[in-house]
Amino acid sequence: MNKASKAVGKAGELDVTLIDQWLAEHYEHPQDILGREGLLARLTKAVVERALGAELTHHLGYAKGGTPTQDGDNCRNGTSAKTLIGEGGRVEIAVPRDRHSTFEPRLIAKGQKRFEGFDEKIIAMYARGMTVREIQGLLLDQYQVEVGHDFISTVTDAVLGEVIDWQNRPLERLYPIVFFDALRVKIRSDGAVKNLAVYLALGVAADGTRDVLGLWIEQTEGAKFWLKVMNELRNRGVEDILIAVVDGLKGFPEAITGVFPQTTVQTCIVHLTRFSLAYCSWQDRPHVAAALKIIYRAASAEEAAQRLEEFAGSALGQKYPMIGASWRRHWAEVIPFYDYPPEIRKMIYTTNAIESLNMQLRKVLKNRGHFPNEEAASKLIYLALRNIVKQWKKPPTQWGAAAHQFALKFGERFISAPVATEKR
Repeated sequence: MNKASKAVGKAGELDVTLIDQWLAEHYEHPQDILGREGLLARLTKAVVERALGAELTHHLGYAKGGTPTQDGDNCRNGTSAKTLIGEGGRVEIAVPRDRHSTFEPRLIAKGQKRFEGFDEKIIAMYARGMTVREIQGLLLDQYQVEVGHDFISTVTDAVLGEVIDWQNRPLERLYPIVFFDALRVKIRSDGAVKNLAVYLALGVAADGTRDVLGLWIEQTEGAKFWLKVMNELRNRGVEDILIAVVDGLKGFPEAITGVFPQTTVQTCIVHLTRFSLAYCSWQDRPHVAAALKIIYRAASAEEAAQRLEEFAGSALGQKYPMIGASWRRHWAEVIPFYDYPPEIRKMIYTTNAIESLNMQLRKVLKNRGHFPNEEAASKLIYLALRNIVKQWKKPPTQWGAAAHQFALKFGERFISAPVATEKR
């Protein structure tokens, strides 16, 4: 039986006799265990160095102190110092070398500066909205590791390649509903901090599951930007969108139908209502909201138009004439809503998914004054989205009834869509 086998009991636990003896003789303060020169750091150093020595023995074919094999003159060639950063702080280890420099350690690879999993902890903190300074403070307090701004930036910048892959991944052929929405983010550009819009596309697939299809940082206003977004979706495999829900941006409907001519463009009722309420005093907002609800919950477009005129002629409508004017201006993108049965209507105007998504993103972004560049903004938003989307495992409970109505309303356009079997 080898030493490793002797050290492990029947339950798979290490023999702690020596640890108990050491604790009895040396343990007085927490630093004796957790400090930079504490037991954990010393054990980590010893175990890592012995493991690397075992790897080199396997590579050379002879044990330390033995005779090199006859296949060649490669042999041990001392050690090189290496500093690793992990949860136990900084650990100085001696990495064994061979004369021919053919040894490639597996436990601690060449060029590796951090223990496995340490980068993921930093990225997880960053994804939850912690600033670089906050991460530095936590690493120092919790792990006694002092790192610079560049160190954390280097770790998180490793995500940029993943962002590019995610932004270019293949998509489903059909999305019954896609919500387009925006967040305002401060980004430094051309020497000045600008309030740029980051647009998100939230797609509902044929099986009812949700996914964020991509994010785009707006550089220029107008149809050219939206046309670029639509063409990108098409190039990634999207052939059809049944309903696109947008927030009334200029040039957006034309760009959507230019690429997806059969798509119904629907103004987001939530955004239109919120925009209307922005005109009102706090005292009047509940009453205006109740009046607008009567409009968008009407049974038909004709009834809705009548309710809109009644509101425009009311005391509230006369007090805030810009509300009626706004609804009339967007009426061509409001009335498609009334062609659908209640099951589909509810999914269009009850945008819980996109609202919840934006709320969680704003929670992550609230600590940021501004981003130094677009890449930094994309990096954080992507990491936050990655955490949020992991929670979307099931379609909404009402999807079964909605899918039935989609099949009746759109026929082969919906029925022929393959059901997604996995998340891309």
